Amino acid sequence: MTVRRLADGSWESIATREATEDMNLPKMLHQRVERHPGQVAIERRSNVGAWRRVTMETFLGEDDSIARGLIGIGLEAGDHLAILAPTSYEWLLLDLALLSVGAITVPIYESDSAAQIEHILTDAHVTRVFTATTQQAELVGSVAPGHTVAIDSFDRGAQRMIARAATGITIENVDQRRATISSSDIATIIYTSGTTGNPKGVALTHANFVATAQGARQVLGEVIDSPETRLLLFLPVAHVLARFVMYCLLAGQGVTAFSPDTRNLVNDIATFKPTMLLVVPRVMEKVYNAAAAKAGGGMKGRMFAWAAKQARALSKASAYVGSPLPESAVAGPGPDTTPIPDASAMPSPGPSTALKLRGRVADVLVLSKVRAILGPNLHTIISGGAPLAPDLANFYRGLGITLLQGYGLSETTGPISVETPQDFPPDSVGFPWPGNRMKIAPDGELLVQGISVSKGYHNLPEATAEAYVDGWFKTGDLASIDDRGHLRITGRKKELIVTAGGKNVSPEILEDSLATHPLIANVIVVGDQRPYVGALFTLDADMLPDWLSKHGLPQCSPTEAAELPAVRESLEKAVERANKAVSRAESIRKFRIIDATFTVENGYVTPSMKLRRRKVITDYAHEIDALYGGPVSAEPTKKRGFFHRSKKN
Repeated sequence: MTVRRLADGSWESIATREATEDMNLPKMLHQRVERHPGQVAIERRSNVGAWRRVTMETFLGEDDSIARGLIGIGLEAGDHLAILAPTSYEWLLLDLALLSVGAITVPIYESDSAAQIEHILTDAHVTRVFTATTQQAELVGSVAPGHTVAIDSFDRGAQRMIARAATGITIENVDQRRATISSSDIATIIYTSGTTGNPKGVALTHANFVATAQGARQVLGEVIDSPETRLLLFLPVAHVLARFVMYCLLAGQGVTAFSPDTRNLVNDIATFKPTMLLVVPRVMEKVYNAAAAKAGGGMKGRMFAWAAKQARALSKASAYVGSPLPESAVAGPGPDTTPIPDASAMPSPGPSTALKLRGRVADVLVLSKVRAILGPNLHTIISGGAPLAPDLANFYRGLGITLLQGYGLSETTGPISVETPQDFPPDSVGFPWPGNRMKIAPDGELLVQGISVSKGYHNLPEATAEAYVDGWFKTGDLASIDDRGHLRITGRKKELIVTAGGKNVSPEILEDSLATHPLIANVIVVGDQRPYVGALFTLDADMLPDWLSKHGLPQCSPTEAAELPAVRESLEKAVERANKAVSRAESIRKFRIIDATFTVENGYVTPSMKLRRRKVITDYAHEIDALYGGPVSAEPTKKRGFFHRSKKN
């Protein structure tokens, strides 16, 4: 991958291949058979817990049978069909079959509410829905508009119905349909799981996926094109990132498996033995906090803390140090063509002999046990969907795992930037994806354009015109790009807090730092048009029992724990540490522990585990008002430490 800076201040990565007009997603996957006949592409978990190997030929044969059935039930090219089901082999089969006959897949999250489902079915004019369960089918049926003529569930014989309809339809019929699909045709409409407002339908073409997947070979070719790669996919494939990664591995040489129920995830990791995982930061926080809780208090707890410190130190010692570009690289009126290899930053001297020794001791005592949770063969973690706290990134890097962070949106077919295995600073989300450009607007907003970027929103011309200006897509995220081309996301433009004193505060910096505390399930920093910055916390009911036991406290509910002095003191110390990363004017001055649970199911968290900030602020306005009314305080004092608790009125 070659990254270069242009004279207008933008950065781009050159794509070595582009999607031809006659290329589409099904053809891309069929090419694997031509390149690597007989290769195992998928493993399916059997009822007894073992994994059954499926070659690419077998999978595509099954898929063609479903495609024949879809033609048999009257499906026409351009029809919109929705899938509401967990991440699974069945989801993949149906999705690819729909794409093979020219239909447009409309994914629906299992966690979507009735109102959200109704909006999607209406806006996308979905004519047919496939669900995993009867219960899901009944939910869809309760809100389905008149143009949705059929709702079929897997547990009531949807696949058998499709198989019967395949009678009389030949594979040649499918081949004819597949041959007519061009790269510019729409493949899917993905409704954003955004943190505000109604979801918008992002229209992505076959070219968006194919060209972005071709770029993946430039960035991660050693992973994608290795038969040794084993990906266990458990994130919702309704989400664009998981779906894109799934396509990439299937088109490469790796083996993909699915874990539909996260309650079985630990066992699936132990038996499948993945070499690569795709995660959101919340998963990594949970693994870290669980390991810390298992260590408990006393000597074991101190040993874990010491080992984690060594892991972070090892990571920092091998991090890249940016160096300025030569002046000639940015000179001249035209585009600069000076190549900048992605690993060109000056590496640090590396860990000292003493640090290496401490690292080996830490590994034997603690770190190897944490790695075991993630599987004996794991060597790569791809983290996306939300920012990952640098301390947490350094911890996992210190375990000897290649941790690659990326950045993207539904509008960018998933990734628009990614770190490389040769260059992955823990606070960066990498370089532009091949075939794409990015730049920073005068107000700090990240603008992108290129092969990965959608042309616009379904049925929303005004929203499209607002978001796509002069050939650039306005991401809504604030960012910076350093002199080596590393992209760093600093916050959401719409979520920027402006205090009453006029101070601009990006809440993500504080929230990311606090998210790793074992007691904190959710944190939301507030303070817009207020005299100072505050925060609301919810306690993690899963981690609370271990934390209480570790600190010699009796078991109690989260509501009761919120009143414990030890709990408050621990949170106060966490806030104090987080405040060190920002100025005095940006620091958290007060906080409240609220009795609430924020989940995907109740609508406060997106499927990618982002907090719906506006909804929380609206629904818990009374808690924010109370925060500024002064019932609970975390003001600095000289006599009682950095924080104190004010008396209740």
